[in-house]
This record gives sequence, structure tokens and C-alpha cells, in this order.
Amino acid sequence: MAFLYAGAAPFVGDRGTTNVGGLYRRDVEGDVWEKLGGGLPDDVEVRCIEIDRAEPGALFVGTQYGLYRGTDDGARWEKLALPDDDVVLWSILQDPADPATLFVGTAPHRIYRSRDRGASWQRLDIVEPRGLIDMGFPCRIIRMTANPDNASELYAGIEVGGVIRSLDGGDSWQDCSGDLLRLADQEHLKSSILSDTDTEGMMDSHALAVSGHSPESVLLATRMGLFRSGDRAMNWAELPIGEFSPLTYARDIVLSPHDPKTLYAALSDTASGRAGSLYRSADFGETWQRLDHGIALTSTLMKVAVSRDNPDRLACAARKGQVLGSEDGGQNWRDLSLPAGVADVYSVACA
Repeated sequence: MAFLYAGAAPFVGDRGTTNVGGLYRRDVEGDVWEKLGGGLPDDVEVRCIEIDRAEPGALFVGTQYGLYRGTDDGARWEKLALPDDDVVLWSILQDPADPATLFVGTAPHRIYRSRDRGASWQRLDIVEPRGLIDMGFPCRIIRMTANPDNASELYAGIEVGGVIRSLDGGDSWQDCSGDLLRLADQEHLKSSILSDTDTEGMMDSHALAVSGHSPESVLLATRMGLFRSGDRAMNWAELPIGEFSPLTYARDIVLSPHDPKTLYAALSDTASGRAGSLYRSADFGETWQRLDHGIALTSTLMKVAVSRDNPDRLACAARKGQVLGSEDGGQNWRDLSLPAGVADVYSVACA
């Protein structure tokens, strides 16, 4: 049996409406979402999900209470204690070469490393990016990724602070935001919503990916679109997503685990928008084709997931609770929307 997982955060709207958070599981062939407990708090905010590559049926989730590890396909959970309890988890990375090594990214922007599957942790000494923006909320390590051909080469995206990297497995870190700040001088890449600087949009990192097709290349999704570096994140160029999509607010970029040239991008109008779209590139970002069809996405598309076990299994999740699933590589889609009242969705994963 294979499962889809989706994570949401509780939210109280401006009119007093309340949305329900939590972690949800669904058989890919079934019709019902199940809210998971078994050790997860009732009011849990699930910000990220990582399916464990080392143990079948195991997975990790990041929450406002820290990191939890689930077994039996998420039926049972245990908390993995971090050195600090004043953090919210936003990202999880399992080392592609050594599954016992885990990295987690938090708000405020910190990175922790475990070499023993979460039994013990070390807080890493990361660099403060030059482009870090005071947004009125704690900046967060929104996504981490590793070079699949060199697991000691790590990248972290900061919302809102650009990109940092490590070339030694996390022992030391460098700021990679200088050239993003240069791009922010271009008029169409300026954006300011919650700060007094128009570099805010380019520093608003959302997702990162590195491919074995071009090991020195790093892909970045931001508020302002999609970007690619050909020299390990030191210099950046804009990908022409606007030539293919009317929506360019990019929340996610995902590399296919089955083809190093195939990318998926989650594109929308705004952070809390009324439209989303899923695009795929088969040539490493040079051209793009819209992949979602038949079912309209009516809020910001937040996350894309591709099964590591089944190349035809895809899922994507929109902010207000829509989940779409495909078992044939995106030719056909099912509407797998979460139960009524579940919104502020941040994550989706498929086994």
C-alpha cells in the first residue's frame, strides 16, 4: 500500500474563521484522508515532510514543537529532541549518501545536524547573509538540498534572506546572495511588501534543487520567479518562465528523482493568491509546459511531490486545501482535496 501525506497549520482568518492543521494520510487508491495522531500533538502545525529513504514506512515531519519521526506509515510518532526548544521546523534534509545524517532548518534561521538519525544534534555555525530582510517575523531556513553527486555540498534557502551554501557537509557556510542582490537592481525584479527595501522579492527564497545532469548548477524558486546558477550559487541568471506562464510567483521547484533533466515548478499569482499552476520542464529549465489540467487550482500552489518508487506518481498541494494526484505522470489528475476546514497547507509527500 502506498500513501500520500499532506501537512497544514491551524489558522484564524481576519473574519474569525478557523482552519484546522495537522498531518493527513491517504491511500493513493483510496477516497478518504485520515488525520494522524499516535504521538503527534492535536494542534500540530506541519511545515515539512520527508519520507525516510533508509526505512520503509518511516518519515519525518517538522512542526512548531520540533521534529517528529513516524513509523508504520505514520501510525506511530516519537519526538526527536533538538538542542533548542524555541524553534519552528521549516525544512528537513536527509543526506543522499548517508541516510543516518539529517539536517533540519528552523525559524529563527538556524541549521542543526544529526549523524545518528536524530538521537543527538549539533547546531551549525551558519553565515548571516548580507541580504537578510527584517520582515517583522523570524526569517526561516525554508528549504535545504544537497548535490546528489557530492553530498558534502549543501545549499539552504532563507525566507527572506537569499541563499547560503556549505562545501564541507555543513561545517562552514558562505553567503551566496551577492549576485541575487545585483539582479534586484533590475526594475522587474524589485518588490517590497513588508519591508522598506525593494530587494525583498529577490531575497524571498522558497525552494532549491541540484541535479546530477549539471552538478555545478543550482535552481532557485523565489517570489520573483525561477533562477539558475552555473557555478554553485555564486552567480545567477533568470530562467524564462514568464515566456511560458502568466503566473511567475514560484513557491517550489523539484527535480525528478528518475530523470536529472526533468523539473517541476509550482507557480501562482501571489503568496495568498486565487490561482496556481504546475509546470514541467524536460530540458533543465529551458522550456516549460503546463501540466495541471482538468481541475482548476484556486489558491497558491505550495508544494510538488514526485514518488521515488513510482515515476508516474505525482502530487501537488495548494494553500487552501486542494491536493491533486496523478498515477500516470500528469496525463490525468484526481481531485484529492483535504477535508473541509483544512487549509494553510505547506507540504505534500508521496511514497
